[in-house]
Amino acid sequence: MAHDHQHGSDEGNLKRVLIALVLTGAFMVVEVIGGIISGSLALLADAGHMLTDTMALALAAAAFHVSKRPAGGSLTYGYQRFQILAAFVNGLSLLLIVGWIFYEAIERFISPREILGETMLLVAAAGLVVNIVAFAVLHSGDQENLNIRGAALHVAGDLLGSVAAIVAAIIIINTGWTLIDPILSVAVAFLILRSAWTLVKRSAHVLLEGAPEWLDVAEMQERIVANVPGVRGIHHVHVWGLTPQQLMLTMHLALDDTADSQSDVVRAVKDYLRSEYGIGHSTIEVDIDGCADH
Repeated sequence: MAHDHQHGSDEGNLKRVLIALVLTGAFMVVEVIGGIISGSLALLADAGHMLTDTMALALAAAAFHVSKRPAGGSLTYGYQRFQILAAFVNGLSLLLIVGWIFYEAIERFISPREILGETMLLVAAAGLVVNIVAFAVLHSGDQENLNIRGAALHVAGDLLGSVAAIVAAIIIINTGWTLIDPILSVAVAFLILRSAWTLVKRSAHVLLEGAPEWLDVAEMQERIVANVPGVRGIHHVHVWGLTPQQLMLTMHLALDDTADSQSDVVRAVKDYLRSEYGIGHSTIEVDIDGCADH
C-alpha cells in the first residue's frame, strides 16, 4: 500500500512539474524579448532564471519518470535517489544564476543604462501571473519531496523576480531612477541564494546518507530498549534515506534473558521502527556470543 501511495504521489507530482514546465518555458521567450527591448536587468535576470527553471523542471520531470523504473541488476534500490540528484543539480543551478545576477548588477551600477519602464511593467505583470499559476500548481504537490521542493523554489524565485521588476518599472516610470533596477535584482538574488543553499544542503545530506535531521539516533536506541521486551542493548546503528520519505536502517541487537524468540524480538523492533519513526525498511542483526564485527 505504501508503494502504491508513493507511486500515485509521484504521478501527480510529475503532472504538476510538466504543467509548470510548459508555462515557464513559453513565457521565458516573452521575457527575454521584453528584457532586451526594455533594457531591464530585472527582466533579463528573471529570464535567465526562467531559462534555468525550464532546464530544472525538465530534469525534475525526468527524475520522476526515471525513479519509477523497478530495482534490479546493479541498482538494487532502483532509481529513487535520482530525484535527490536532480534536486541537488537544481540547487547548484540556482547558485550559478545568483552569481550572474550579482555580476550583471555591478556592471549596471558602474554604467547605468536607459530602461523603457512601460514595456518593462507590461512584461513583468504578465510574468507575475504566469509564475503565480506555476507556483500554485507545484505548491499543491508533496512539499516533503525534494524534487518538487526544488522545482517550486525555482518558480518562487521567478515570482519574486516579477514582483521586483514591477516595483522597479513603476519607480522608473515615475522618477526616471534606473538604478532601482539592479538594486532590486540584487535583493531578489539574496532571497534566491538562501533558498538555493537550503536545497543544496538538504539534498547533499541525503546523498551523503546522513540520518534524518529530525531524528535523535541515541534517543531512538534508548526508547527501543525501554519499550521492546527482550532487547538489552543496541549498537552499530545506521539510518539514512533513499529520499526523505523512504528511510532505511541497519542495527545490531543484544538480547536479554527474557527473550524467548529472536524472530519475535526482531519483528517487534521492526514494528516499533515503522510505527514510531516511519522507517519501513530495516535490517537487524542479532548478536550471539558477542558482536561478530568486533
